[in-house]
Amino acid sequence: MMNNEKTVIYQMLPRLFANMNEHCVPNGAIEQNGSGKMNDITSTVLRKIKDLGVTHVWYTGIIEHSNQTDYSRYGIRRDNPYVVKGKAGSPYAIKDYYDVDPDIAVNVNDRIDEFEALVDRTHDNGLGVIIDFVPNHVSRQYLSDAKPRGVEDFGVGDDRNRFFERNNNFYYIPHQLFAPAIDLGDGKDAYVEFPAKASGNDCFTAFPTKNDWYETIKLNYGIDYGDGSHHFYPIPRTWFQMLDILLYWAEKGVDGFRCDMAHMVPIEFWQWAVPNVKERHPHIIFIAEIYDVALYRDFIKYGNFDYLYDKVNLYDTLRGIQCHNVSAAQLTHCWQTVDGIGANMLNFLENNDEQRFGSKFYAGDPSLVIPSLVISAFFSTGPMMIYAGQELGEQAVDAEGFSGYDGRTTIFDYWSIPTVRRWLNGGKCNDDLLTGNERWLRDKYRTILRMCNSEKAISSGRFFDLMYVNYDNPTLNPHRQYVFLRSYADETLVIAVNFSSEPCNLKINIPGHAFDVLSLPKGDCVATELLSKDMMRKTLSPDAPFVTEVGPNDAVVWKIKHKNVLSQDKKSTADRRNNIKKR
Repeated sequence: MMNNEKTVIYQMLPRLFANMNEHCVPNGAIEQNGSGKMNDITSTVLRKIKDLGVTHVWYTGIIEHSNQTDYSRYGIRRDNPYVVKGKAGSPYAIKDYYDVDPDIAVNVNDRIDEFEALVDRTHDNGLGVIIDFVPNHVSRQYLSDAKPRGVEDFGVGDDRNRFFERNNNFYYIPHQLFAPAIDLGDGKDAYVEFPAKASGNDCFTAFPTKNDWYETIKLNYGIDYGDGSHHFYPIPRTWFQMLDILLYWAEKGVDGFRCDMAHMVPIEFWQWAVPNVKERHPHIIFIAEIYDVALYRDFIKYGNFDYLYDKVNLYDTLRGIQCHNVSAAQLTHCWQTVDGIGANMLNFLENNDEQRFGSKFYAGDPSLVIPSLVISAFFSTGPMMIYAGQELGEQAVDAEGFSGYDGRTTIFDYWSIPTVRRWLNGGKCNDDLLTGNERWLRDKYRTILRMCNSEKAISSGRFFDLMYVNYDNPTLNPHRQYVFLRSYADETLVIAVNFSSEPCNLKINIPGHAFDVLSLPKGDCVATELLSKDMMRKTLSPDAPFVTEVGPNDAVVWKIKHKNVLSQDKKSTADRRNNIKKR
């Protein structure tokens, strides 16, 4: 990654992304619905993704997880279907930390080689590779058939008669049979677990509900949840095992780990593990999926994470503005909440856990995304992430199976994504099969995401919130419009977003303090609006408003090059010269 490059991540599940089946059936097996393959993510696909402005691809679901497909002929033990969610299973119910999901391999026996080729292909096309690291829990049926020599499976050697023991991998509910509120089958096909193990969502009973993560087992990092005591020294066995897994994938050339539910693992583990990985692989980035704002600063300062999901702060606020009449003025609180660590915040509007922006459960119309997208992408120098199909307005209208019709693209079922399938167009990766609206939207995403690194004010510049001098501005409704500056060296961007369905003609006040802090020149200039490429004469002054129109559900990004700003004194001189010439 080049210096000062803003990270732009494209998340995809290869199983879904590259599946070309147009006739998937709900709850269909892989034989009916098919599965995308790593080999289908060709150089052509990767070049087109990079052309969007992307710097990294997050390949979700690479590591082998439990599913309901029989791969026993390849030496892979078959999973009991009663503790697998969906035919394809959850990518977060890891079955073998040292192996690749057989669903996404053309030749199952060559699945590791195919992954390594995908890594090389991605790098050859100028993109970084991110994969999941799932540290908090494993599949109920974890069994590694690909582990290196000398590595023990999780649970081997555990004292199963104790709820907690420092070197146990799992938490046990002694003398109790696993009895969740789901069907575990009958007879020889039944799933039997004795003694029961705690479930991944910190469910420390033998009786998880269908809403618990019953398909997973919680890993023990040395916290006794019975009395809250910590047992980190000497270092617990689980820590060494997880470090070995991180190093295994790092040595295969990955450039980063998206760490699932990182806050459910003690920060002391990250404090120890991340530097150990970076000592040998200093380029690797660590991204924490985290949902507690109170932990943000500690996970950066002490946990050594490069980036954190900003879900409960910026994402939830943007969703509230779009769906629940939350005031756009709350965006000021968002940057204040992460002031000083904004560059460590990863922003997004969609991912595998969230509902699609265009779904009826969210905005209901993907074309309304521009204000939220501009805020997410331009609010800070931190990473921006999009989810495969988002750039095409995917609305997730299918009831695919286990996940049902919920506005999400399933992660549990064998399925394909209609918009992505049409864009891939048999490997051509063009817009021949896209609608006019889909073409328009993808072009907007391309324009905005590419600006993340083509504009230094976005990738490296400073932020200045203009709302505090515009709350009593009669031209600006602070509940529906938001205005701010981004500035770097001799360039400044004046950015305004409009969440309203009505256009607005804004007269934006820019205070003298902004001119002092950002060293802005004062005067008239010709500015360029980067989304439309319009050029217009503008005034940049603390004594006169910056005037701009913003369309409904739209945004403007006016770029001003300081050397082109003509001060009032110079303007008067120039005007006199022009008058003389005219005479």
